[in-house]
Amino acid sequence: MEDHGWSVDLGGKRIELPPMPQMPRIPRIPRGGALLILGVAAALFGIVTGYYQVEPDEVAVVQRFGKFARTTEPGPHLKIPFGVEQATKVPVKRQLKMEFGFRTSLAAAQTTYAPPSPQTSAEAQMLTGDLNVAVVEWIVQFRIKDPGAYLFRVRDVPETFRYMSEAAMRQVVGDHSVDEVLTIGREAIALETKAELQRLCELYGIGIEVQQLVLQDVNPPTEVKPAFNEVNQAIQEKERAINDAWADYNKVVPQAKGEAEQAIRAAEGYALERVNKAEGDAKRFDALHEEYQKAPAVTRRRIYLETLSAILPKVGRKVILDESARGVLPLLQLEGERKEVKP
Repeated sequence: MEDHGWSVDLGGKRIELPPMPQMPRIPRIPRGGALLILGVAAALFGIVTGYYQVEPDEVAVVQRFGKFARTTEPGPHLKIPFGVEQATKVPVKRQLKMEFGFRTSLAAAQTTYAPPSPQTSAEAQMLTGDLNVAVVEWIVQFRIKDPGAYLFRVRDVPETFRYMSEAAMRQVVGDHSVDEVLTIGREAIALETKAELQRLCELYGIGIEVQQLVLQDVNPPTEVKPAFNEVNQAIQEKERAINDAWADYNKVVPQAKGEAEQAIRAAEGYALERVNKAEGDAKRFDALHEEYQKAPAVTRRRIYLETLSAILPKVGRKVILDESARGVLPLLQLEGERKEVKP
């Protein structure tokens, strides 16, 4: 079809315009080819939207038109494509961690922590049972044990779990004194908070199992830290003085008790010895008296001889002189027999 152009009449003057350029013709796709292309595109889109891979530490929760349909285990799986079914992966075998009062910016050989923020400062400041303020930082380690409850029971489970952990910690810290929170009661507070947090998780049914709760750092507020350190130092000195006193007590008192027991036992032994000796002397006298009654002369002579044999060896050398004897000095060897007589 040839285009001869066209003209315009302007005030009685006719202007001829050049003909319009002829547009190239678009080739028409056969009907069967178009259907084939649409089919291939639909198949590719169906494969892309229908295939999903579940990692070893995860399970996938499949929803059909938004309603829970099934749970699939790790591995490759297929679902109804084109948005009919949707798969949400949940890390049920992975240990998750949530920090309170601080944030880790880089976990490496040397951990780097983020600067304090208003949110972390508000999380850490707590009121103790004796109306003191403590800055408590802690970590909660947990895992997801029920994917269905974790996804569908409560809206925004991570934020809800954070509020629950903070509420449990504030409740337990409020039941203890500041000394217990800062020193001797940290382990007990961690165990009580873990039990209370697990109870809240089961109460709300969010499908979380609390595995561990650790108090990372507990300090008094920065404004009162110097005064608190002085008080803590005084308490430590008091405890040291008490321990030293108990050490001295445990050293002196048992020693005194031992010496007293030793004196008592010595006295008892001496009394027993005197009693036994007295009883022996009495029995010996009875036996001697019995023999004396049988033979008085013999018994007297034997007693006399036994007495002399016991006394004379203690006297030393003896010289017996007769009153009528003369000139005995040359016969005596008196050298070496002289003894110094002490006054």
